[in-house]
Amino acid sequence: MMTFTGVLHAIGQGFAKGLKWAVEYAVPAEKLAALLFPSAAPELTTLANATTLIQNAVMVVEQKYAASGAQSGTGPEKLAEVMLLAGPAVSSLLTQAGVTPSTSYLQSLVSAVVAILNVQNVSSDAATAKA
Repeated sequence: MMTFTGVLHAIGQGFAKGLKWAVEYAVPAEKLAALLFPSAAPELTTLANATTLIQNAVMVVEQKYAASGAQSGTGPEKLAEVMLLAGPAVSSLLTQAGVTPSTSYLQSLVSAVVAILNVQNVSSDAATAKA
């Protein structure tokens, strides 16, 4: 069973191709949320944009570390890079949607996105193994 970072390490050699694959593999949460909550579409769109920024920043940072072979034991460094890449923009988007984010709140959002990507990959690996 491969982890998300393991997959990114395997594709890290071809950064452009790997990033394209990772973005296509990403969770399309905004589509599901818009269907479930149509009256909240403007706020959901803003929140989905913030989530997409986080997700893309996580994937870029993970690929960077995977390509260099240094993805293990680097959680705090990766978090700092994701916060640097996406933190201010995500904070602004969340404020527009009526959420007042603290640094710890933003960091917990990044951790949640990483956890979702890891779970999504485990589910995908299991489905592939059964096929």
